[in-house]
Amino acid sequence: MENSSFGISSPLTLETFFIPPGGKYPIFLFGLAIYLFGMSCNLTLISLIILKKNLHKPMYFILISLPVNDLIGITAMLPKILSNIVTETPEVSYPLCVLQAFLLHMCAGGILFVLAAMAFDRYIAICMPLRYSSVMTPRIVALIIFLVWSSDFVCILSLFSLQSGLPRCRSVILNVFCDNPSLLKLTCGNIILNNIIGLFITVFIQVLSMSIQAYSYFKILVACLSRKQSDAKVKAVNTCVAQVVILVMFEIAGTFTVLSHRFKDISPDLQKVTGMLMFILPPLINPIVYGLYTSEIRRTFLSVFKSRICF
Repeated sequence: MENSSFGISSPLTLETFFIPPGGKYPIFLFGLAIYLFGMSCNLTLISLIILKKNLHKPMYFILISLPVNDLIGITAMLPKILSNIVTETPEVSYPLCVLQAFLLHMCAGGILFVLAAMAFDRYIAICMPLRYSSVMTPRIVALIIFLVWSSDFVCILSLFSLQSGLPRCRSVILNVFCDNPSLLKLTCGNIILNNIIGLFITVFIQVLSMSIQAYSYFKILVACLSRKQSDAKVKAVNTCVAQVVILVMFEIAGTFTVLSHRFKDISPDLQKVTGMLMFILPPLINPIVYGLYTSEIRRTFLSVFKSRICF
């Protein structure tokens, strides 16, 4: 098997969880509930921003990329895993495996690009309030959104394009879902260049995003401390704390995932679960965080909710 050559039509086998007898359907229903909850929360946030005119502002037009990105991540991963659990046939075609891996890496990079764009928007709003409307014009907002998605797409495409010429001599994905490291382990060629470029792209996205956010929040902090109005400080904190909370949670989940693969004492199933956290937690938590910390979204949601109940 290890010495054979596999074509693009050859199916791949994914690793599975250890599921005790009788646990298959409860686990499936629990996973389905998580997926439906994440979908409903993010679709609600998207619908509010699109349908409610009071949310038609640059901040929220940029924000809408966050739930879209979360939907891509959780949809690319969770349905396939749940299907494998129920059918007990953990197979996937190579093209679909590459597509899943591509979308998951797009999601992981996308959240960092989106948070950087949102931090820049808050920097302009709080540090240059009189110039905000002239700087954050519809054209500039559209350009920012385009740069967020195009930069993410180009980075991930560059990462995956290096795999096209590599021969495959294995057919077992050492994970419950497809990602770039798992795909590289299928090859029997030299992957040193892939690893170097992959590390460079990862560091580039992290450094670029963190630099923009660190600069923006530092300037916001300085602006808040230099103002005497307490309401300005409260507003600054409320508009920025959601982004900071989301960033911290994402980085913690990512760090925990990486560390779980560095210690041999951690069970394989726990490693698989931690790998899923980066794509499950954000869709579940991000809409709630923004609902709690962004008063305008919270008021709009409660207004719609109350009107539906009364109707």
